[in-house]
Amino acid sequence: MPLIDEPLSPLDGRYRAAAAPLAEHLSEAGLNRARIRVEVEWLIALTDAGVAGTAPLAEHERASLRELVDRFGADEVAELGRLEATTRHDVKAVEYLVRAHLAAVGLERLAELTHFAFTSEDVNNLAVALTVRDAVHDVWLPAVDRVLERLTALARDWAGVPMLARTHGQPATPTTTGKELAVFAARLRRLRDKVAAVEVLGKSNGASGDYAAHVVAAPDVDWQALSQRFVEGLGLTWNPLTTQIESHDWQVELYGRIVHLNGVLHNLCTDVWLYIAFGYLKQVPVAGATGSSTMPHKVNPIRFENAEANLELSNGVLGTLSATLVTSRLQRDLTDSTTQRNIGVGLGHSLVALDNVARGLTEIDVDAARMREDLESNQEVLGEAVQTVVRAEIAAGRSALSNPYELLKDLTRGRRITAEDLRTFVAGLGLEPAATERLTALTPATYTGLAARLVEHLGD
Repeated sequence: MPLIDEPLSPLDGRYRAAAAPLAEHLSEAGLNRARIRVEVEWLIALTDAGVAGTAPLAEHERASLRELVDRFGADEVAELGRLEATTRHDVKAVEYLVRAHLAAVGLERLAELTHFAFTSEDVNNLAVALTVRDAVHDVWLPAVDRVLERLTALARDWAGVPMLARTHGQPATPTTTGKELAVFAARLRRLRDKVAAVEVLGKSNGASGDYAAHVVAAPDVDWQALSQRFVEGLGLTWNPLTTQIESHDWQVELYGRIVHLNGVLHNLCTDVWLYIAFGYLKQVPVAGATGSSTMPHKVNPIRFENAEANLELSNGVLGTLSATLVTSRLQRDLTDSTTQRNIGVGLGHSLVALDNVARGLTEIDVDAARMREDLESNQEVLGEAVQTVVRAEIAAGRSALSNPYELLKDLTRGRRITAEDLRTFVAGLGLEPAATERLTALTPATYTGLAARLVEHLGD
């Protein structure tokens, strides 16, 4: 007996609660249920087309066939395990289970049409397409939407809260907290829609993708039309030109877009982490939680740190999937088979990250006082405003000054100035009263341009 009998992956252990919804689709059991669905629907499609002298099934016969998919559970999982122990082939085990079901519901006459003119890849490409599509649309995208909902709400709530910007890590033209979060919301929303729009392809055309066995066995059937109806009936896009495998380009595209979204989410996490470190954002303590085993005062940004790590793991797996699945030697090799068994791992780590970010965004608040303090301590950021106003005055012929950038550079570069220093400087420029008044009234906290209004671009 092993010393420890526990899950090896944290997705099935520590992070099980967050990742579990994906198991409904991307586990071995989820894949086998989809395989059975494909085999059953292929039987129905063959009989609808009258292949081998068959006639379309009655409604009660179709229902009894589909019952195997609907009731799929622990008993069927165990039976598949028993069958595969003999067949040493997972898809063959599925075929035998379907055959047994046919006998049980009085449809033995269809036994030889089970897996008819199919290869394992005809079953697998469609089953994988169904499980990945449903996992993304039913589980992963709703998790993205929860992050977007919270992020958008914070962007709107904090649209007018001024914050010192930091370009290259240095004090820069002020912005607002809401506008900066709105940037991430807009990026994530666009990428979310790109992921949702990926076309999921499937094929059913035999061992070399040319219907060779189909045509020999039933030459009068329009196999291309039948294949297209079948694939599209599963809610997929028919791919008419393939080798033995469906070329997986839709998967490469999908995982690439998820990797991109993961990267933007990672960027959000690092920025929020830094805002917390600056004191611009504060964490709301969770009752009973411990930040440090030795320092009682600490509230660590663990949600965002955990998300960073899981996003990196997700991108590592999904990036490998994309790199591997884009290539298949000649008409078939098996590198894709093992690789695709890790789709759930790649999406699982992303799902854990999304869960952490969504929860982390409910546990932060702005520290407006701390941000005002930082703004007031960095009066030099108004140098841009002064030199830009002077440029406008010169261009309008209202000032005889020249090279205002150099004037402000001499005043502000590499040194701190006070509000009084700046007012004195502005007063000595000899500008028109309106310009002088506008600059004298300006503070770092009010020098945010249209930042608050830009958040409106997020829409309703």
